[in-house]
Amino acid sequence: MRMRGQVLILLLFVLFIMEDTVLPWLIPDAWQLRFSPNLVFVVILFVAVYYSRHAALVLGLVFGLLHDVVFYGSMIGAYSFAMGLSAYVMGLVFYSPRALMPVMMSVVLLGSLLLDSTIFGIYNLFQLNHQTFDWALVEYMVPDLFLHFVFALIIYVPVRKQLERLEKRAKKEEAV
Repeated sequence: MRMRGQVLILLLFVLFIMEDTVLPWLIPDAWQLRFSPNLVFVVILFVAVYYSRHAALVLGLVFGLLHDVVFYGSMIGAYSFAMGLSAYVMGLVFYSPRALMPVMMSVVLLGSLLLDSTIFGIYNLFQLNHQTFDWALVEYMVPDLFLHFVFALIIYVPVRKQLERLEKRAKKEEAV
């Protein structure tokens, strides 16, 4: 994971910065409270399916911790745990370097739902959240699912090609 891995990490950092700088301008003001786009997590799901669940786990932990520190300071570690766990589970269940688009879109939907449900559960466990799961599902989980799905459709081809090249290079280095 040399040059292409560094490009992937750079892409994740750029997406992380875009989540709070560019996207609020693109999303209408009335929808700002309903959407909390997590574009980095979508790319991490691609890594889990097309490259390695272990790499996705580490990326999920690192970028989840960044999310905890920058965006959600009420509890450090919730996003880190949820992103790492969700990425690892999706990679464990759906790992396939040749996964087709419907499979990947299903992974994005299930992974996003697992992430949001895990975070809801953690916040509910520590009494930081006083809403019901039904309310959370309608108010922010389903809109996030839609946004993540659209973003995954947009980036599907370029990210898949880059991860396939990364996988081939890793296998070639492993064989030597």
